[in-house]
Amino acid sequence: MKKILFSLMLLTASGTQAQNVQLHYDFGRTLYSETQAARPKVTLTLEQFKADASGSWFYFVDIDFSRKFTEAAYAEISREFNLGKEGFAAHVEYDGGLNRFGSFQQAGLAGVAWNGHNADFSATYSVQALYKHNFKSYDYTHSYASCQLTGVWSTTFLRGAVTFSGFIDLWRGEKQNGHGQLVLLTEPQLWYNAGRHVSIGTEIELSNNFVYNTFNDDSFFVNPTVAVKVQL
Repeated sequence: MKKILFSLMLLTASGTQAQNVQLHYDFGRTLYSETQAARPKVTLTLEQFKADASGSWFYFVDIDFSRKFTEAAYAEISREFNLGKEGFAAHVEYDGGLNRFGSFQQAGLAGVAWNGHNADFSATYSVQALYKHNFKSYDYTHSYASCQLTGVWSTTFLRGAVTFSGFIDLWRGEKQNGHGQLVLLTEPQLWYNAGRHVSIGTEIELSNNFVYNTFNDDSFFVNPTVAVKVQL
């Protein structure tokens, strides 16, 4: 399930609170007609960020649609607590959700974050080192410990007309036989900011060992979208 992180530059520039809605049309099902035949074509994403004196809240919810059903709803919610040195924060997070057949495996994460920006906030970054615990959430899953490294970036250029942002996650997952494997998920986004509230662009999901595939030995996939984003 994709994870779309809000631009830290926009959050900071907007003050203490920011919210947006994104609508993505996904081409993965067309590109991989066998391995991703059930991949939803349309995803609606709601994101919100709110800062306060001690840190910040962030959450997003992805809702996937097919022609006949609401296929899934997946959410991540995190809280950061500012630490003594500027830019450092303690980070706690919950990931989980439901789909038409049951649920996604839930996970809790905790660790540290280092956040920064340039002088005018046109470029921002965040690096997070996290302990991750996956919980037994449904049949054929089990509880196990893991770790995750996350990077988030954003840069706006051409006098604010274009924004390039995204994230990369690396974590220890497990194969069906219980052996560990490195999972990669990154989703760079490129937006043309057509106005103060509306952006048009694309997201490209690149993953390795993330898509469950029983058809062949392929583990690396590239899933592009076309999208519109509305700042609320």
